[in-house]
Amino acid sequence: MKRIQSAAIIGMGALGILYGHLLSAGGACSLQFVMDAGRKARYEKNGVFCNGKRCDFDMRLPEEAVCPDLLIFATKYAGLPGALELARQIAGPDTIVISLMNGITSEEMIEEKLGTGTVLYAVAQGMDATREGSSLNYAHAGTVFVGCPSDESLKLPALEALCEFFLRSGVPFVRDEDILHRLWAKWMLNVGVNQVCMVKAGGYGIVQKPGEARRLMQEAMGEALLVARASGVNVTQADLQEYVRLIDGLAPDGMPSMRQDGLARRPSEVELFSGTVLRKAHQLNISVPVNEWLYKEIKKIEAGYRQKA
Repeated sequence: MKRIQSAAIIGMGALGILYGHLLSAGGACSLQFVMDAGRKARYEKNGVFCNGKRCDFDMRLPEEAVCPDLLIFATKYAGLPGALELARQIAGPDTIVISLMNGITSEEMIEEKLGTGTVLYAVAQGMDATREGSSLNYAHAGTVFVGCPSDESLKLPALEALCEFFLRSGVPFVRDEDILHRLWAKWMLNVGVNQVCMVKAGGYGIVQKPGEARRLMQEAMGEALLVARASGVNVTQADLQEYVRLIDGLAPDGMPSMRQDGLARRPSEVELFSGTVLRKAHQLNISVPVNEWLYKEIKKIEAGYRQKA
């Protein structure tokens, strides 16, 4: 079994900083962040902070980077094409690759475009990270669920190496024997809570109490559930209710990433959520009116950024 001794992260958003902080503290590997020249200059000038302390991350251009044993994609959907260009320059045939991106499509996209390495499935869940600029604050690091589908058994040695590395580095993780179910169920959650909090301009509190926002969240999740089941993934009503209970237990003034995007006037990950629901629903001939409405509303919000700029 290959032992992971070096890691690279592409993406210095909330998840990139969080897991960079955890891996740096664990000391189980050499860690580098790989980025383009503009980002490198900006982060070196302004600094990167986690829970109020400056992070001394090793930031490198791709031509300066060392081929890593583990490559972590921690970018947002809009940044994936650029991240793939960087990854092509540093990944080797033995590099283990995971994506912490939201949604159900990034692993397939990375495997198709990268052309090297072993892509495993991963999803991060339960963190309460909030990023402002290059500063991150969190109390709970959450858990990384990792795995590979049963029909991809050739990837099992890479999965064993990843689990050993996370155990050695102190990163909270769970090896999930049905990782596709986990990815699709988490996607269902995000289809509801992320989009509704952005459209209704509120934090978790607005979907934790009875009313229109909570109804929209559950209806959007229900449509994602139908798409999952029609796609052969057994996401259930019990899964939906469990994730609603998870949201009900979060701090009411906390907010999901798309609400943070709205406040910062950043492009959101709408294409990963209702965009994906709509594309798959069209292929499957399923009606998804709530997600159609959410998609249009979010596109209107994002168009407003440009008009007010």
